[in-house]
Amino acid sequence: MIQPFQLNPAQAVTKLLETAKPQQQATPAEMTNSFGQYLEKALNSVDAQEKEVHKLNDKYLIGEVDVSQVLIASQKAELSLQLTTQIRNKVIDAYQEIMRMSV
Repeated sequence: MIQPFQLNPAQAVTKLLETAKPQQQATPAEMTNSFGQYLEKALNSVDAQEKEVHKLNDKYLIGEVDVSQVLIASQKAELSLQLTTQIRNKVIDAYQEIMRMSV
């Protein structure tokens, strides 16, 4: 038999307060490092996708993989590259806007 779910209001408030506890604030240097690491991982991922497309293309030429696999990998890599380009453009725009600000 399935037992009915009962929620004690005090438990609900306690759980809510536990999740609402303030997180440890990161320093600007730590935030810069984590953002830099995030960008590095993203760029490495795009690079890995490009390399995978080249490997699949070579395998296609010798008949080991189907053309659909090459096309799918190619489209994924192209979308990743387009996203990376758009992010770069937004970062450059933000930097230029910051540089135009008067202090």
